[in-house]
Amino acid sequence: MSKEYGAQNMVGRLRKVVVRRPDEAMAAADPAKWHYTSAIDLPAAQAAHDAFMSILKDEGVELLYHDEPLPELSDSVFVFDPVLMTDAGALVLRMGKALRRGEEDAFVRFFERHDMPILGRLQGDAHCEGGDTLWLDHDTLAVGLGFRTNLEAVHQMQQILEPVGAKVIPFELPFFTGPEACLHLLSLISPIDVDLAVAYPPLMPVSFWKELQRRGIQLVEVPEEEFRLWQGTNILAIAPRIVAMLDHNPVTQRLLEDAGVTVHTFPGAPLSFKAEGGPTCLTRPVLRDDA
Repeated sequence: MSKEYGAQNMVGRLRKVVVRRPDEAMAAADPAKWHYTSAIDLPAAQAAHDAFMSILKDEGVELLYHDEPLPELSDSVFVFDPVLMTDAGALVLRMGKALRRGEEDAFVRFFERHDMPILGRLQGDAHCEGGDTLWLDHDTLAVGLGFRTNLEAVHQMQQILEPVGAKVIPFELPFFTGPEACLHLLSLISPIDVDLAVAYPPLMPVSFWKELQRRGIQLVEVPEEEFRLWQGTNILAIAPRIVAMLDHNPVTQRLLEDAGVTVHTFPGAPLSFKAEGGPTCLTRPVLRDDA
């Protein structure tokens, strides 16, 4: 019997992913309230998203559309953040950005409709967003501690994951531009293969950088301009050394191609550059091959 879910790695061949097309909730968002650089032009945002979906479909990825109306939740297109997928089911997180609370319940309903089990759920004062989680290997989850994720979440995640044999290692994130902006652990790094990642080391926790070095992970370093302006570190591994990334990142793209990586690009201006969410944020992998 084939697996229907399980994604305790970041780079194995992506088989099944949850996505959500930009909708009226995003188009109606107050840019200042939601920390967008400007209003979302819905047709343009949908066209960019469709281009990304075409890349995934061409690579054989099954798309599960999360299309429940969520009129008050403008960021809900960024489906990576409300949940973490394990081999034993979904770990439902609790959003650090208060405006996004409610996306978690919608995901629970989505998984129930698709007969996917819930492994556990963060409670009380815990808050964690998926962008702060990174599988270092099948049994080791790195978690960034910052404005969106706290230590109570780490404690609860460890309790939930311990029965399935996984451990959690927290790493403190820097202040950077403050609490209103979105700096996740995955803002600084995207794994490309088991031994290769795109990264912006200047903002990395030293302990995290040392852990990557200990594991023999080579870092393709994104230049400052492409990190700050064009989300050059926000890259989705579709399979080992096959990736999707945003346009406007020629240096990072060339470095990846020089490393033997197949790179697909799609437009970032209509959606991602306005709302701080690239290809990783726009997808929630629910089934990957083992890395």
